[in-house]
Amino acid sequence: KTAYEIRLSLVGSEMCIRDSSKSWVEEFILMRHFAVLVLVLGNVAFAQPEPPRLIVRGDDMGASHAVNEAILQCQKDGIQTSIEVIVPSPWFPEAVKMLAEIPTADVGVHLALSSEWDNVKWRPLTDCASLRDTDGYFYPMISPNGNYPGRALKENNWQLADVEKEFRAQIELAKRYIPQLSHLSGHMGCSGISDEVKVLVRELAIEYRLDIAPEDSSVKSVGYTGAHETSAQKIESFIRTLESFEPGKTYLFVDHPGLDTPEMRAIHHIGYEDVAIDRQGVTDTWTSPRVRDIITAKRIQLISYRDLAN
Repeated sequence: KTAYEIRLSLVGSEMCIRDSSKSWVEEFILMRHFAVLVLVLGNVAFAQPEPPRLIVRGDDMGASHAVNEAILQCQKDGIQTSIEVIVPSPWFPEAVKMLAEIPTADVGVHLALSSEWDNVKWRPLTDCASLRDTDGYFYPMISPNGNYPGRALKENNWQLADVEKEFRAQIELAKRYIPQLSHLSGHMGCSGISDEVKVLVRELAIEYRLDIAPEDSSVKSVGYTGAHETSAQKIESFIRTLESFEPGKTYLFVDHPGLDTPEMRAIHHIGYEDVAIDRQGVTDTWTSPRVRDIITAKRIQLISYRDLAN
């Protein structure tokens, strides 16, 4: 039997295989084959599954100054990866200036056909009468709401041509001032109020080169796992959601950052009065060091809508 002398040294990067019955050429070939085997076995031993991926989407930029500040904070200091802007909203001009501070941020046009808050309103950009209430504002609701009888868009005679005209105006105004746009989304579900509107939005996305949709990439939408009334509850429930992620899958988490300020406390509607506390909790969660540590420990890859196109 042939006797082999094998010596491995990780420190000195040395490997030698000696066979007294072989020539040095044959020993070199044997050594090379052995090195390949070591590399293959090493790769198998240390191979890890693809990490989960997560889009963290902050909605409603432009709705108020406090919302703008919170979204900027979550983008700079937190885990937020995509920002949705309501173009006809009152604080849109400030949102444009803030987004210029973060030119690499992923931004979507948050198409809007409603103005839900009682103390602050916004109107369509166009003269489309079927989208306006008697005061000229968007209707407060999209779908029927018992607290606002007869004041939902779906309860009124909206016209598809008006929806298209308004959506085009919002997209074009956004493109004029926000160069980093990548996609479209719908505020309060307005982009899906009918099959015709769904088709329209998809066609507009293609036309304006904003055709990135999570549903095309098998992205799973997720929410809080447990109670989420307070900041502490949100953090715990969000962490439980993160811990449930599976390797190789992509997830989308949508919420609305805000700050508990006097301005934000004045923003509410019937049935949703604790807006300031609720939205401060989102900001606290997305900027939480504990949340960041879990993301690191779970090897969760934070991505944006733009990354879905790659």
